[in-house]
Amino acid sequence: MDRPCLRPNGGAETSTVIVLPVPIPDPIVVDLSAGKPLNVFRPDEAFGGGLDGMGRDEVAATYTPRNIKAMRQAGLRKITYRLRTELGNQVWHWNPDGRWSDPAHAQGYWTSSDKPGAPIRLSHGYDLPRRGMTNDNANNAGYSRLDDGDASTFWKSNPYLDTRYTHAPARPQWLAAELGETKAIDAARLTWATPYAVDYKVQYWTGHDDWDPDGRWVTFPHGDVTGATGGVATLKLADAPISTVMVRVLMSRSSGTAPKGSTDVRDGLGYALAEVGFGTLDANGFHDEIRKGRSRTTQSVMHVSSTDPWHRAVDRDPELEQPGLDLVYRSGLTSGLPMMVPVGALFDTPDNVAAEIRWLKRRGYPVDQVEIGEEADGQYNAPEDYAALYEQMADAVHAVDPKIVTGGPSLQNAVADMWGPDAGEDRSWTRRLIDALAAHDRLKDLGFVSFEHYPFDDVCGPVEDKLLDHDALLDADLQRLRDDHVPAATPLVISEYGFSAYSGRVMSEMPAALLNADIVGRFMARGGKQAFLFGYTPNQPINQHQACAGYGNMMTWQTDENGSAKWPSPTFYAARLLTQAWSQPGHGQHGVWPAASSVRDAKGRALVSAYAVHRPDGAWALMLVNRDAKAAHAAAMTFKGADGHTQGFAGPVEVWRYDRSRYAWKDAGEKSRPVRDLPPLRLRQDGTKSVLLPPWSVVVVRGVISPPAPG
Repeated sequence: MDRPCLRPNGGAETSTVIVLPVPIPDPIVVDLSAGKPLNVFRPDEAFGGGLDGMGRDEVAATYTPRNIKAMRQAGLRKITYRLRTELGNQVWHWNPDGRWSDPAHAQGYWTSSDKPGAPIRLSHGYDLPRRGMTNDNANNAGYSRLDDGDASTFWKSNPYLDTRYTHAPARPQWLAAELGETKAIDAARLTWATPYAVDYKVQYWTGHDDWDPDGRWVTFPHGDVTGATGGVATLKLADAPISTVMVRVLMSRSSGTAPKGSTDVRDGLGYALAEVGFGTLDANGFHDEIRKGRSRTTQSVMHVSSTDPWHRAVDRDPELEQPGLDLVYRSGLTSGLPMMVPVGALFDTPDNVAAEIRWLKRRGYPVDQVEIGEEADGQYNAPEDYAALYEQMADAVHAVDPKIVTGGPSLQNAVADMWGPDAGEDRSWTRRLIDALAAHDRLKDLGFVSFEHYPFDDVCGPVEDKLLDHDALLDADLQRLRDDHVPAATPLVISEYGFSAYSGRVMSEMPAALLNADIVGRFMARGGKQAFLFGYTPNQPINQHQACAGYGNMMTWQTDENGSAKWPSPTFYAARLLTQAWSQPGHGQHGVWPAASSVRDAKGRALVSAYAVHRPDGAWALMLVNRDAKAAHAAAMTFKGADGHTQGFAGPVEVWRYDRSRYAWKDAGEKSRPVRDLPPLRLRQDGTKSVLLPPWSVVVVRGVISPPAPG
């Protein structure tokens, strides 16, 4: 019979009777014939939430006692700290106290203090004044110094990629300029800073755009330069203009010189360019096709292979906040467990990384996993260069604590391909990373491979098809990682998951609950190690890019006008079903067994997904996701042994049911909110009877089978 169900705030909600059409019979078979589970996990290690960087003043507004209490009710005990500064071409001052390599001028290379002091409640990123990228993956408010129109500023490559630090031959560094459309190019004007390139090539791209799989880099007929001496070089690259959409300067030998008066060896490593121009040269002079400006909208788009993490005190970005490490650890969000801690890679130094780990140890905070960098594959660098930096950061971590597991790189997507590769190069970014680490015998330092999983960039269109397509998408992603040489024994971690990287209404409606349940359930059934929900903090509905998407957000709770958690979301209730009903809270080992429904649509896709787990308390729990938007299903569950003998639930079972009768969304632009927001219906029924799965629902069924099954 139906019984009261507790709301997140402790109040009781009495169930109501809803008349539904006759459901479709749907046998669910749990296969025990192998005698061992597909995978094992411990909930307090496997299920977690991500804490990301925020905008100005948002950390204090978000990390309130009320909001923290609301977040913790989701039951996601493991925390990963996301490093937004790494996405924004910034150095993370994880401790505001520290030292500069040039303290007299408050500039240079920064190392935060490893001495515990006042609680760190807030930290910031610092912009890089030697930045070469026009765009970034965070606030996107910076600009390239290569075409800012100011010859006193310059881009410089990362000195930590020099032989001095990698102990290997230095790889070429490069810059690439997008022309916006096809342009006729026969000349370049390069204003070198120090150190300059002695040997370099100026090349054009043959593709119709920068992602053209048939494109390749070709050196201009007169673009191979050797023995250069810096300064302003105006080059006639071809006798006749060549049409292209992009031009690259590939630098292979550095002058190794430093600016006058420099005392830091890093100043003389790599390459530095103040301004670049590409166009045509005739009797009237040089005609530049590069737009100059100090914003991403006024300058031509530049890409670079790496950037020097040198910066100044005045480069602090007040618009991007990271929650302080003390704030997070002392908030209760980590549940006293080790947090997956980030360190920078592309825009940091080994000294700053080592100091962070020493500080955590001295503070007494548990840490067992360190993720090195974030979304390196989306920042145009070569995987071999990231591998070189990864190894240095891993060495820094392990010099402090050899037991810490290092991993990364939080791929933007499991399918990570190269941007603008050279002819004949492997186009898989991930495979090249793994091969580079293997060549250096450093796979032992890759304790896990992390990737983000946002399967649907387009949040418009038929949602039901997206839900039904997800099984194949995730399976293909996992297979691609193994095809890209990720060792079978290396654990896989979903560092962030959600419906899409772009916000929209669907994230605040029932499909978000269904997809999140499918992501975690299927990932665990396919051998996954950990999955972290993105959008763990309370938030407001927004629309980012697509007007057709409406307003919504990845969030466990929607806030009121004061920023306080008010409405639990479908994402929240899906997390609670996962952590409180399907799994047994705590550290107990769970076994995941194969389970499948029998009903398919015309395309062969399962309308109901099933995930079976054997809990430490001896109970069996099935999480059933009905992706059928129109029809209810009647799930009849059986357990099949090796001898073909079948078993069923013995006695009563507990059922949690979450569907559109519990939740409804009012689409009202920025004022969108739930108009019905009830927790999953909880009931008890005869275990031998079919269980009702309403259209678009997540249902958990839990009970015991007799006689006891293996595992």
